[in-house]
Amino acid sequence: MKPVRLVPAGDVDQSMLDAVRLAVVRQYNVACRDARHSLDLAFAFHPERAQYHSTMIIERLAQIDGTDDIIVGVTGLDLFIPILKYVFGEAQLGGRCAVVSFHRMLQPFYGLPADPELTATRISKTAVHEIGHTLGLTHCDDYDCVMAASHSVEWLDVKGSWLCSTCGKVLSFSPALR
Repeated sequence: MKPVRLVPAGDVDQSMLDAVRLAVVRQYNVACRDARHSLDLAFAFHPERAQYHSTMIIERLAQIDGTDDIIVGVTGLDLFIPILKYVFGEAQLGGRCAVVSFHRMLQPFYGLPADPELTATRISKTAVHEIGHTLGLTHCDDYDCVMAASHSVEWLDVKGSWLCSTCGKVLSFSPALR
């Protein structure tokens, strides 16, 4: 499998990048490193929604030259796609780019006390999930699988952190791993 490069987008605490890196290495057993520079997301801001268009961010990440790594943008900004109110992340199915956001994973967003460990778990699951999409995996019906869809933080908290055996088998036959 190709290595993974994490690109901080906006103000991202190193602990978030560290949590994602650890989860990626554990799940996919690949090298995972930080990019040398961050990405300014001002180009993707939509004032009418006060959010950032995730598809535009993925398109910009795809323009990063000099690598065929899987590229994952990590941000604390609020993401959306036009047909949804918000997204935790988005990826190119079978492509090489994804973006994840911890904005709506933060407990204070819901009026609750901060819980950095819970936020790290949530962003890690989301990154592993989106990388799974870049490798060709689709949403899984097994709610214990990290590839299960997450339409709310409650769903994100309930699902597992690992690929189920079915998704793992599908991935083991994927040309993306060769």
